[in-house]
Amino acid sequence: MALNNILVPVDGSETSYAAVAKAVEFAKAFGSKITVVQVLTLDPYIAAEYISASQTNDLIERARASILNTLEEAKEKFSAEGVIVETRLLEGQVVHAELVKAAEESHADLIIIGSHGRTGIKKFFLGSVAQSVLGASDVPVLVVRK
Repeated sequence: MALNNILVPVDGSETSYAAVAKAVEFAKAFGSKITVVQVLTLDPYIAAEYISASQTNDLIERARASILNTLEEAKEKFSAEGVIVETRLLEGQVVHAELVKAAEESHADLIIIGSHGRTGIKKFFLGSVAQSVLGASDVPVLVVRK
């Protein structure tokens, strides 16, 4: 099985960095390139002007800066291990849909994603991005729990 490109979604949590660590192992074993992504979720009510007229919004710009920082931290972890890495900030309203689209666009052979392992009522109310990616992606998904 060839793993030329591995997509690794991050959110700055310990769980996503556990996925980064696992992705380092895979990248070294298979000589894979890594694409690290994070989604800037755009609520259509809050970001209406930003979306339609490309205007700036302080809240969105602070979120963007935070995401870029998280992406840079993840990139440094891969680079320190000698792994080729690219970062992408994604924008959209549905996180798992943006991740699946990014996997397709980058021709990912595998998605390695962290999961907080929520169950019961917490999972019902908070949902699970990893679970949604599993259900929506044609690309194989490795779920890493912290």
